[in-house]
Amino acid sequence: MATGQLFSKTTQALFYNYKQLPIQRMLDFDFLCGRETPSVAGIINPGSDGFQKLFFGQEEIAIPVHPTIEAACNAHPTADVFINFASFRSAAASSMSALKQPTIRVVAIIAEGVPESDAKQLISYARANNKVIIGPATVGGIQAGAFKIGDTAGTIDNITQCKLYRPGSVGFVSKSGGMSNEMYNTIARVTDGIYEGIAIGGDVFPGSTLSDHILRFNNITQVKMMVVLGELGGKDEYSLVEALKQGKVQKPVVAWVSGTCARLFKSEVQFGHAGAKSGGELESAQAKNQALREAGAIVPTSYEALESAIKETFDKLAEEGKISPVAEITPPPIPEDLKTAIKSGKVRAPTHIISTISDDRGEEPCYAGVPMSTIIEQGYGVGDVISLLWFKRSLPRYCTQFIEICIMLCADHGPCVSGAHNSIVTARAGKDLVSSLVSGLLTIGPRFGGAIDDAARYFKDACDRGLTPYEFVEGMKKKGIRVPGIGHRIKSRDNRDKRVQLLQKYAHTHFPSVKYMEYAVQVETYTLSKANNLVMNVDGAIGSLFLDLLSGSGMFTKQEIDEIVEIGYLNGLFVLARSIGLIGHTFDQKRLKQPLYRHPWEDVLYTK
Repeated sequence: MATGQLFSKTTQALFYNYKQLPIQRMLDFDFLCGRETPSVAGIINPGSDGFQKLFFGQEEIAIPVHPTIEAACNAHPTADVFINFASFRSAAASSMSALKQPTIRVVAIIAEGVPESDAKQLISYARANNKVIIGPATVGGIQAGAFKIGDTAGTIDNITQCKLYRPGSVGFVSKSGGMSNEMYNTIARVTDGIYEGIAIGGDVFPGSTLSDHILRFNNITQVKMMVVLGELGGKDEYSLVEALKQGKVQKPVVAWVSGTCARLFKSEVQFGHAGAKSGGELESAQAKNQALREAGAIVPTSYEALESAIKETFDKLAEEGKISPVAEITPPPIPEDLKTAIKSGKVRAPTHIISTISDDRGEEPCYAGVPMSTIIEQGYGVGDVISLLWFKRSLPRYCTQFIEICIMLCADHGPCVSGAHNSIVTARAGKDLVSSLVSGLLTIGPRFGGAIDDAARYFKDACDRGLTPYEFVEGMKKKGIRVPGIGHRIKSRDNRDKRVQLLQKYAHTHFPSVKYMEYAVQVETYTLSKANNLVMNVDGAIGSLFLDLLSGSGMFTKQEIDEIVEIGYLNGLFVLARSIGLIGHTFDQKRLKQPLYRHPWEDVLYTK
């Protein structure tokens, strides 16, 4: 066990198992103490590397993240403290790995419930190799004005109130982390504050004992007196009794062992810590307090009297000139996090994103104000979800069913169309699903599947203006624009697109009005008089029928309908639907283990 000071203002640590809050608290303490360098040199997140952004005062810094303990120790050879925030399941293995690193001197194990056999092995190895373990089941430790472990001493407000931003004259050791915070406050009220404080942890087998740290404090010149807070259970306090009897401690020790109330219970009582369980009279708080008192420690009659005992001891040392007054300093204010400042109403900041379609802040996500549980319990379909997320309202069932029909009819159109061809070629090149999907989606445009919005836009304009099919078609021809939604490479007057017929049949049966579809049919009649293949295609059918859905439902204003068409909602329907087929083609090629595609020479016209 180390015989002197564990930490200094230049001590740096490696933090195992990234936790944002305790690391940020360490960095805030660094800033409060006027440290020049952050106390956290690196973070170890098994299997990960890179950086984590945190604040060091006003400055945002990037702390390196390492995948292994060995890599972190090699990268930061001067970091000699290992702070282990692993769970009790892996804390022992990671702590042993750290102890075996030549650069690591102190290991703090935060987890409770580390198996006792593992704890014994860690203790044995540490003592054999002159290393220090704080914990398990500890909050850590602190050297005032220099370094602290994790969440030790709690919030910055508590640290400031306890004057931990500068060193005092008291060495403090306790089993309890929570009571340590309380005692830091007590000591600050009646003395010049602590110099170093350690919570050894409440497990049955702590890595270091109360007496280990008292003997250390005895060798630290700046520590003028010690305060010990023990608890019933175990025999750790008796090692301190022996040290006092043997004259190994020359400085005043004020001590109290909590748990005197245990005698009020008829049966044995297990308090909060695993070790806080009296196994007999010798382990009772009363017996320990008496033994400490007889050995020369200053032991009050109750916990309530502990503060007075500390004050009297400190005042006596001050009167004897053994303690010089500490120069009081004003610590710098810690910049407040934006989130905290906004919550407290101190500042206001503009948001960066606006969302009106969903909200994930409550107990369950909501789509357009409808809770997820309602969507599932009431049997909403895909069309209903689209109506909520795209149109921000619950459309009638015939509308949402029409949306679902459009998705089903447009999901795929065979392997030869450009989108499917692209996805197939990309999949056969060994690319992943997303790459294959995107390569197919990128072909969607005015010539492939992207004419739904244009069809709706032009049909609506012509119909609303009362143009005859002749005026509409010939007007488009003069402008050099093909009529969107009209024409097909395969289908014709005598070989109609079955998808168009199914959509029209559904609309005639369920829609209250099919004004725009009827206008599109009139346009088709005129175009068929010009050429046999100028039939209405699926883009024209969906475009015109969606206009009828929007206007006939009575749930959209004219301005909203114009905006929906202008933004590209209807093409979005084709993109969503065709993604299903493109994903299918990608899986198909991978399942068939198809080789890299190469276009055949005989299908290329080579010419100058």
